[in-house]
Amino acid sequence: MTEQSGPNTGHISRDAVQILRDYSGRGPTKARTIIGGDVVTVLVADALTKAERTIADGGDAGAVLDHRHAIQTAMSAELVTMVEGHTERKVVAFMSDNHIDPDFGAEIFVLEAGSD
Repeated sequence: MTEQSGPNTGHISRDAVQILRDYSGRGPTKARTIIGGDVVTVLVADALTKAERTIADGGDAGAVLDHRHAIQTAMSAELVTMVEGHTERKVVAFMSDNHIDPDFGAEIFVLEAGSD
């Protein structure tokens, strides 16, 4: 499986950050997209809001992760549409998760099998 970079990866990263900002009120400060075979992975960093950091630092990281999961569910259709638009391939599965310390998130899209 070869890893791809180029215009699509940059556009996907930029658009994912914008969608995350639209839904959470603050976008991540770093994003990197990797396309390998039938998988698109967007890794984001420094995405937690000040309120989420305060809650996590107070010992309730679970509440922050639950909140992030709710945001990811709400924005999943928009993220999927965006990736389909940039890759010109159908997304057949979408998975998303966050890690509190360090502050990372991953958006993973499985594309319909290509004709490779």
